[in-house]
Amino acid sequence: MPLPEPRPGLVIRYDYLWTREAAAGRIQGKERPACLVVATDSGISPRFVVILPITHTRPNKDTVGVEIPAKVRAALRLDDAKCWVIVSGHNVDAWPNAGLAWIPGRAQDFAYGFIPPGLFAQVKAKFLELCENSQGAGVRR
Repeated sequence: MPLPEPRPGLVIRYDYLWTREAAAGRIQGKERPACLVVATDSGISPRFVVILPITHTRPNKDTVGVEIPAKVRAALRLDDAKCWVIVSGHNVDAWPNAGLAWIPGRAQDFAYGFIPPGLFAQVKAKFLELCENSQGAGVRR
Protein backbone atom coordinates (compact mmCIF):
# COMPACT_ATOMS: atom_id res chain seq x y z
CA MET A 1 0.00 0.00 0.00
CA PRO A 2 1.40 3.47 -0.83
CA LEU A 3 2.30 5.96 1.85
CA PRO A 4 -0.54 8.28 2.82
CA GLU A 5 -0.34 11.96 1.97
CA PRO A 6 0.93 13.72 5.12
CA ARG A 7 -1.98 15.97 6.03
CA PRO A 8 -2.68 17.55 9.41
CA GLY A 9 -4.86 15.32 11.57
CA LEU A 10 -3.57 12.07 10.06
CA VAL A 11 -2.87 9.41 12.70
CA ILE A 12 0.07 7.19 11.78
CA ARG A 13 2.13 4.46 13.44
CA TYR A 14 5.48 6.04 14.27
CA ASP A 15 8.64 5.41 16.27
CA TYR A 16 8.16 8.43 18.55
CA LEU A 17 11.18 9.68 20.51
CA TRP A 18 10.41 11.60 23.71
CA THR A 19 12.58 14.60 24.58
CA ARG A 20 13.89 12.85 27.72
CA GLU A 21 14.92 9.83 25.61
CA ALA A 22 16.77 12.02 23.12
CA ALA A 23 18.51 13.86 25.99
CA ALA A 24 19.69 10.46 27.29
CA GLY A 25 21.28 9.73 23.90
CA ARG A 26 18.63 7.40 22.48
CA ILE A 27 17.93 7.60 18.77
CA GLN A 28 14.89 5.30 18.71
CA GLY A 29 11.69 5.40 20.66
CA LYS A 30 8.60 3.24 20.81
CA GLU A 31 6.23 2.57 17.92
CA ARG A 32 2.88 4.12 18.78
CA PRO A 33 -0.01 5.97 17.18
CA ALA A 34 0.94 9.58 16.53
CA CYS A 35 -0.79 12.58 14.99
CA LEU A 36 0.61 14.80 12.25
CA VAL A 37 -0.02 18.38 13.28
CA VAL A 38 1.97 20.21 10.56
CA ALA A 39 3.30 19.23 7.14
CA THR A 40 5.35 21.40 4.82
CA ASP A 41 4.17 22.03 1.29
CA SER A 42 4.52 19.09 -1.10
CA GLY A 43 6.73 21.19 -3.39
CA ILE A 44 9.42 21.52 -0.73
CA SER A 45 12.13 18.89 -0.66
CA PRO A 46 12.81 17.38 1.74
CA ARG A 47 9.31 17.56 3.10
CA PHE A 48 9.00 17.82 6.88
CA VAL A 49 6.24 16.92 9.32
CA VAL A 50 5.62 17.70 12.98
CA ILE A 51 4.38 14.64 14.87
CA LEU A 52 2.62 14.49 18.25
CA PRO A 53 2.56 11.26 20.29
CA ILE A 54 -0.59 9.47 21.36
CA THR A 55 -0.28 7.73 24.71
CA HIS A 56 -2.32 5.93 27.36
CA THR A 57 -0.48 7.84 30.07
CA ARG A 58 -2.64 10.61 31.51
CA PRO A 59 -1.00 14.05 31.21
CA ASN A 60 0.60 15.25 34.43
CA LYS A 61 2.01 18.57 35.66
CA ASP A 62 4.82 18.32 33.06
CA THR A 63 2.70 17.44 30.02
CA VAL A 64 -0.33 18.82 28.21
CA GLY A 65 -2.66 16.58 26.27
CA VAL A 66 -6.04 16.41 24.59
CA GLU A 67 -8.06 13.29 25.33
CA ILE A 68 -9.30 11.26 22.37
CA PRO A 69 -12.98 10.37 22.95
CA ALA A 70 -14.04 6.71 22.85
CA LYS A 71 -16.03 7.25 19.65
CA VAL A 72 -12.94 8.60 17.86
CA ARG A 73 -10.71 5.81 19.26
CA ALA A 74 -13.19 3.28 17.86
CA ALA A 75 -13.31 4.99 14.44
CA LEU A 76 -9.49 4.97 14.25
CA ARG A 77 -9.44 1.34 15.44
CA LEU A 78 -7.26 2.19 18.43
CA ASP A 79 -7.66 0.06 21.55
CA ASP A 80 -10.37 0.73 24.15
CA ALA A 81 -8.10 2.30 26.78
CA LYS A 82 -8.25 6.06 27.31
CA CYS A 83 -5.57 7.95 25.42
CA TRP A 84 -4.33 11.47 24.80
CA VAL A 85 -2.60 13.39 22.03
CA ILE A 86 0.31 15.00 23.87
CA VAL A 87 0.76 18.55 22.57
CA SER A 88 3.65 19.57 24.84
CA GLY A 89 6.19 17.43 22.97
CA HIS A 90 6.78 16.72 19.30
CA ASN A 91 9.13 15.18 16.74
CA VAL A 92 10.13 16.94 13.54
CA ASP A 93 10.98 14.44 10.83
CA ALA A 94 11.29 14.17 7.07
CA TRP A 95 8.46 12.61 5.08
CA PRO A 96 8.65 9.77 4.40
CA ASN A 97 10.90 8.63 7.21
CA ALA A 98 12.36 5.53 8.81
CA GLY A 99 10.15 5.99 11.88
CA LEU A 100 6.98 4.97 10.04
CA ALA A 101 5.79 1.51 11.04
CA TRP A 102 3.13 -0.96 9.95
CA ILE A 103 0.05 -1.05 12.16
CA PRO A 104 -0.02 -4.38 14.05
CA GLY A 105 -2.57 -6.71 12.53
CA ARG A 106 -3.05 -4.46 9.50
CA ALA A 107 -0.34 -5.51 7.10
CA GLN A 108 0.97 -2.78 4.82
CA ASP A 109 -1.00 0.00 6.49
CA PHE A 110 0.78 2.97 8.11
CA ALA A 111 -2.25 5.15 8.88
CA TYR A 112 -5.17 4.74 11.26
CA GLY A 113 -7.17 7.56 9.68
CA PHE A 114 -7.88 11.18 10.57
CA ILE A 115 -8.84 12.85 13.82
CA PRO A 116 -12.16 14.65 13.23
CA PRO A 117 -11.85 18.36 12.39
CA GLY A 118 -13.32 19.64 15.67
CA LEU A 119 -10.99 17.55 17.81
CA PHE A 120 -8.03 18.35 15.58
CA ALA A 121 -8.79 22.07 15.97
CA GLN A 122 -8.43 21.62 19.76
CA VAL A 123 -5.14 19.72 19.34
CA LYS A 124 -3.74 22.32 16.95
CA ALA A 125 -4.83 25.28 19.09
CA LYS A 126 -3.22 23.82 22.24
CA PHE A 127 -0.04 22.95 20.33
CA LEU A 128 0.24 26.46 18.85
CA GLU A 129 -0.48 28.06 22.23
CA LEU A 130 2.40 26.12 23.81
CA CYS A 131 4.71 26.94 20.88
CA GLU A 132 3.89 30.66 21.13
CA ASN A 133 4.75 30.56 24.85
CA SER A 134 7.90 28.47 24.27
CA GLN A 135 6.44 25.69 26.43
CA GLY A 136 6.63 22.79 23.97
CA ALA A 137 9.67 20.56 23.59
CA GLY A 138 10.70 18.96 20.34
CA VAL A 139 13.13 16.44 18.93
CA ARG A 140 14.52 16.87 15.42
CA ARG A 141 14.97 13.40 13.93
